[in-house]
Amino acid sequence: MGLKSERIQLGEGIYLNIINENKFKSNLLSYYFIRPLTKKEVTKNSLLSLVLKRGNNNFPNTIDLERKLEELYGANLSLGINKRGEKHIIRFTMEWAKSNYVGEKYDNEIIQILKELIFNPILENNAFLKKYVAQEKENLKRKIENKINDKDSYAMERCIEAMCNYERYGIYPLGYVEDLDEIDESNLYEHYKDVLKTSPIEIFYVGEVDDDILSYLRNYHDIERGEIVDIPDDVLIDSVNTKNIVIDEEDVNQGKLVIGYRAGIHHNERLYNPLLLVSDILGGGPNSKLFKIVREKESLAYYISSSIFKYKSIMLISCGIEFNDFDKTVDLIKEQLDELKDGKFSEEDISKSIKSIKTNTESIRDSIFLISEFFFSQLLSNDNRNLEQVLDDFQRVKKEEIIEAAKKITMDTIYFMSNKTKKLEVKWWIIRKYTMKR
Repeated sequence: MGLKSERIQLGEGIYLNIINENKFKSNLLSYYFIRPLTKKEVTKNSLLSLVLKRGNNNFPNTIDLERKLEELYGANLSLGINKRGEKHIIRFTMEWAKSNYVGEKYDNEIIQILKELIFNPILENNAFLKKYVAQEKENLKRKIENKINDKDSYAMERCIEAMCNYERYGIYPLGYVEDLDEIDESNLYEHYKDVLKTSPIEIFYVGEVDDDILSYLRNYHDIERGEIVDIPDDVLIDSVNTKNIVIDEEDVNQGKLVIGYRAGIHHNERLYNPLLLVSDILGGGPNSKLFKIVREKESLAYYISSSIFKYKSIMLISCGIEFNDFDKTVDLIKEQLDELKDGKFSEEDISKSIKSIKTNTESIRDSIFLISEFFFSQLLSNDNRNLEQVLDDFQRVKKEEIIEAAKKITMDTIYFMSNKTKKLEVKWWIIRKYTMKR
């Protein structure tokens, strides 16, 4: 019998999800607040998570909180801000050692600390502490500005931003520096109250379940609720009329090429698993076509990979190349994708990709955090399958379905991070060659 999640409604738009798993030496509790991904509030959401982590009435500063968690056998608090399709997710997570390993029952105390951090922040004059908000605004500003330092991930983010310039998915999940000036301790607190009142809240507990823990998890939520905010469905686009070309000038020694494609295949459709296999056969690892041809045979790329962004049905191919190899690399990538569309791949290719995906998926079982993330993702996807059912469905994919999925993939955007001295040399022929109507 595989992992299962039991979902219990605690209040209006508040659900507790229980995954009873005894293999780990720790328990984990995560709160997920689901918000619409909008430019209006994305920066406030990011800042809010940082301010709440600073402390509460019981632990008024970070040092007091960290000291307490250390006393509780090194319990770990983490938070996350990300986007899942066109949803903005605020996550608070606590992981702690099981009671039987430390010789005392303290689960409820840990749960209470997380609850207090989220629902009982330290206030002054009916607002957040001015000092904490000012400090975290600076921290968030640096974090947003420093995203460019990781050139590989920045290139992918820029490609998505260009592809989805007129879609909510193009919004950067950490927010925008220019919006920080308008935020203060008062309006951030008002936003916080709105988040508590109107957000769908999904609580995930992974670990050992007994009557005491279950009772405490089910009965300690007493927050004012209002009308739950409407979370629009993700908008999928299957193709565009013209290709988009974006060239950034940066101080880099290596070009960063990212090609964005649309597929328009919803994650609950029949062709979604075949789409995942298209991406893996194409650029999923050392056995992939792009790795063998572009990197090994032609020695054009320092790295190359393909990935699917589930909720928007977008495929990105990312690689690091010499500036002058741009044209040849793009052509080779196109050739390899065209071969998949023409069915020029073997049953062995399919088998290797299924094995690779199976291995990666099965690794979820080895992480208590990934288990929580998996079931949360399934929930967002309205997918009731457990891990074993997901794996079984891959075994049923036929070659004809992979070809069918591949044929739905169309190029949308070419992003290239070039050196400042190289931009003028490449721009004219890029535009001429790749902005033709499809």
